Amino acid sequence: MSDRAKVIFQPSGRRGEVEKGLSLIEASRQLGVDIEALCGEKRVCGKCKVRIEEGAFEKFGIVSRRTNVSVWQEEEGKFITPSQRQEGYRLGCCCKVEGDLLVFVPEESRAGKQVVSKAARDIPITWDPAVKVYYVEVVEPTFEHPTGDLERILEELHRVHGLKDLRIDYLALQKLPVRLRGKDRWKLTVYVWMDQEIVRVLAGDQRQNHYGMAIDIGTTTVAAYLCNLTSMEVIETVSMMNPQCKYGEDVMSRITYHMMNKDGLKRMSDDMIQGLNSLVRQACEGTHPPKKKGKKTYLSLNPNDLVDLTIVGNTAMHHILLKLNPEYVGLAPFPPVIHRSLDIKARDLGIKINESAYVHVLPNEAGFVGADNVGVLIAEEPYKSDEVQLIIDIGTNGELVLGNKEKLISSSCATGPALEGAQLSYGMRAAPGAVERIKIDPDTHEVDYKVIGRDAWRSYSKPEEMKTKGICGSGILDVLAELYRSGVILKSGKFNPVQKSSRFRKNPETNQPEFVIAWKEESSIGKDVVITQKDIRQIQLAKGALYCGCKLMMRRMGIEKVDKVKIAGAFGTHVDREKALMMGLFPDCDLDRVISVGNAAGDGARTALLNRGKRQEANWVARNVEYIELTVEKDFQQQFMQAMQIPHMKDPFPHLKNLVPDHILNQK
Repeated sequence: MSDRAKVIFQPSGRRGEVEKGLSLIEASRQLGVDIEALCGEKRVCGKCKVRIEEGAFEKFGIVSRRTNVSVWQEEEGKFITPSQRQEGYRLGCCCKVEGDLLVFVPEESRAGKQVVSKAARDIPITWDPAVKVYYVEVVEPTFEHPTGDLERILEELHRVHGLKDLRIDYLALQKLPVRLRGKDRWKLTVYVWMDQEIVRVLAGDQRQNHYGMAIDIGTTTVAAYLCNLTSMEVIETVSMMNPQCKYGEDVMSRITYHMMNKDGLKRMSDDMIQGLNSLVRQACEGTHPPKKKGKKTYLSLNPNDLVDLTIVGNTAMHHILLKLNPEYVGLAPFPPVIHRSLDIKARDLGIKINESAYVHVLPNEAGFVGADNVGVLIAEEPYKSDEVQLIIDIGTNGELVLGNKEKLISSSCATGPALEGAQLSYGMRAAPGAVERIKIDPDTHEVDYKVIGRDAWRSYSKPEEMKTKGICGSGILDVLAELYRSGVILKSGKFNPVQKSSRFRKNPETNQPEFVIAWKEESSIGKDVVITQKDIRQIQLAKGALYCGCKLMMRRMGIEKVDKVKIAGAFGTHVDREKALMMGLFPDCDLDRVISVGNAAGDGARTALLNRGKRQEANWVARNVEYIELTVEKDFQQQFMQAMQIPHMKDPFPHLKNLVPDHILNQK
């Protein structure tokens, strides 16, 4: 029997083999995962709470069991409730590794908090929310006119505001008689959804503001925007790692988890609902005064104040959230259970906002192009433009849109989680200590870099000040371009056999070539942070998939160049346009025509929240975009292989003329 076990920590994605008998805290340190341990593992702070996941995880090749750790310790009962114990929670300082494990580290137990770039952009939106607020004054009933409360309110709404044929939610109806007879007798504020249904009634005149939330459920991260539906202001932006990451980093691994575990779909959905409720609470708590309250006025909202909610996400995230069987999305021809948008009562989903409110889920385009891409479309509106636009939404699953007002086509490509660090030796999420920018001197091959959480670059710092842990997405995009431009690697991706620096070496354990980004004394994990030949191949696979998708779509449209390239997603916020072009993320173009549009999917969810017409527009565009399946193109494999080279095997890149030395750019 082996004396080592495989341990995977989620949502960081860090993994590796450790000796059995190590505490989970020690195992996390060896694998570069920071778990809070404020008491120095003296078992008195309870900050290292983690959850041991149960089940077969085919993606990782392990079966995780709660019996694969040491027995329960008395000290754990001080910090872990009986219900949490049943769910698999343990203290990392108390339990020791005795077998293969998948360990989920809750947000509050993470020492290095993930930096999620999902800020809302200032984009033009026409005000027309689904929920609008009306004030009515009704005549007190008499013996001569004992008409029902609701009927008198409906009559007044019709007479004053032109609303007719309204219905009322049952739970709102229950509150109606008491609210109508409160201190503001016979005066009522009425919240009406889509001119169809009364979803909230409040005593008196409370028309000033009302609130809703737009949510973008990504495969890796979830972002939520708390909005004032009256002023359209974004009041709070909150985000978190997708709690489903522990089931696998990509959509196919989560679909597989559902297929292999009887309650897999329910567990993944419940995790997401729990996560969404935590975001709602977090956003509302952000509107409350701090302990030392100043003169500022605070909204002091609670979840019940949210009267509308919109959601976007890829097709797999959509299905898992709604507990719709996602199995067939993963099988050709990849049909979703439903294309059109849905309006579902929040209480039916278990989302804890106003009990009568609706959740609007935007429509799906196809099996691997979901409501998140529809969100991008209604935010960017390429279907209203004369210019041919290429929109690249870079994430765990790359989604592409090409076209203008004449025609739009879309596709998806399996970039995998490599660009987010999950499949690289020292890849990690964007958290303090992650390398986010890299420069390599073309003459000496010396490396300068910047880490999240520190303003100064390595060249302006002492080694021990860097506390480097790994490389995150923006650093990963930098590193391939810099390795290529400096001549460390050839255009094929192989390490150049002629090296100028001691940073290039062969790993003594694996005998595989690698290049040192940060030396051991610069790291907080006690190891050199390196990029290996295997890592480079993983990045090439991801970038090659994107380029291949772009090229095949352009060929389908009969065009050789595009007028504008828009890069969406968190990568769009941080990507260096020059380096993206250097590595061949998309076909050659004028860099002035490459722009970042940030989290356009989240912006689309927000436009649908603040403008009901965008919901109709979303249904229209979802059905009028032509989806093409790239893998069935007869020369897909050949195009993909050529696109893996840097920047491409054959295609010219004249716009790199002054950015990359000629002898490197013109390699054969």
